[in-house]
Amino acid sequence: MEFLPGNGDDRREQKRRRPRQNHTAAVKTKVALAAIKGDRTLAQLAEQFDVHPNQITSWKAQLEGGAADVFGPGGNAAVQPAVDVKSLHAKIGELTLENDFLEGALTKAGLLSAKR
Repeated sequence: MEFLPGNGDDRREQKRRRPRQNHTAAVKTKVALAAIKGDRTLAQLAEQFDVHPNQITSWKAQLEGGAADVFGPGGNAAVQPAVDVKSLHAKIGELTLENDFLEGALTKAGLLSAKR
């Protein structure tokens, strides 16, 4: 049997996989909500969003499973700030005093004009 390019015998011409896609949370939410609506089939959604139907089913299940957390206890509790506001206010006061002192010293030395 003779090897001819393009006759289907070339092992190197096998289908190549698409590179892995990383979808944002917004895209996942949009697709899952569209699946929950149910006005289109999984195949139609998969074609529209260029995602495998199994992935849509998975995102839909994740959304349905996590939706209770939105309305559950602690879902809207006030989140503590990541920084201590009191220490930031103290630092602002310290820097203000330092700036006022330096401004006075530079003005007395004639290095800072009174017109600002």
